[in-house]
Amino acid sequence: MTSSSAGERPDRPVGDAAVGAEPLAAWLDSRGPAGGLSAKSGAVVHALRTMPRTASYGGAAEIAAAAGVNVATVTRTAQALGFSGWPALQQELRARYLSSLSAPQVAAEHGPLTDAPGAASLRRDIDDLAVLARSTEPATLRRLAEGMAGARRTLVVASGSYTAVGLALAHNATLAGYDVQLHDGSSAAMVNALAATEPGDLVLTISFWRLYASAVQAARVAAGRGATVWALTDSASGPLATAAQHVLVVPAEGVSFFPSLTPALAVVQSLCAELAAVDPERTRVRVATADAMWDEFGLLDRAPHRR
Repeated sequence: MTSSSAGERPDRPVGDAAVGAEPLAAWLDSRGPAGGLSAKSGAVVHALRTMPRTASYGGAAEIAAAAGVNVATVTRTAQALGFSGWPALQQELRARYLSSLSAPQVAAEHGPLTDAPGAASLRRDIDDLAVLARSTEPATLRRLAEGMAGARRTLVVASGSYTAVGLALAHNATLAGYDVQLHDGSSAAMVNALAATEPGDLVLTISFWRLYASAVQAARVAAGRGATVWALTDSASGPLATAAQHVLVVPAEGVSFFPSLTPALAVVQSLCAELAAVDPERTRVRVATADAMWDEFGLLDRAPHRR
């Protein structure tokens, strides 16, 4: 889904014809229903194929005008392609469009930063969190939490800045009483852990925007070894989502070169809350045990301070 400010046109576009059109066209063709699209829906899809940037950032009315149809037809076309409506389809279109760009092109797409880039970043994160709250089904978070709780072990695979998301999940889930291990996607330890994966394990891969090849490969290998594979990513049908069996779609667009990790961290917080609720007594005992051990190791500064 797309909030109003997220849909505003950046000042310096890359250009509709410049990049993104060819792979987007192939993906749209693959989404068509078996019986084909109506002539009007076909016109909408043609507009999406030939104007990837407009499709990614424009409103439904703009797409309708380009296709010579009304807004209701844009909505029906999105539903025919398997989405709940235009906002859900546009979120997927934008994730795919941005993944086709280089880092400098993404920066150009967003346009020059204002004299308050930090404030612009905060506003974008607020918008993304609103999208996340509307689009995330609580049952999906609960299903993943239950899967982690019932797994023999959970492997979290992430690389680069995305390891921050995986670290928060592994730390809190372990504290809650579950065997959750974080592995950098570029490490030999990750490969060794995957080699020991078997049915009964759960593997969660985390990657956004231009995907790490190791995340996609880890999902494929884990699925081939019988593990349950989840993906935390920003595209519902990208290579990582396709390699996984279950997907949590999270917006990750930032305001400059960098994807935003704020929505993914919010998902992790929600997931850990669900995980703690699966077996409250287990979590209570484990947290109390860990708290006592933290005192034994002197990890926290609990001494009173004088002013």
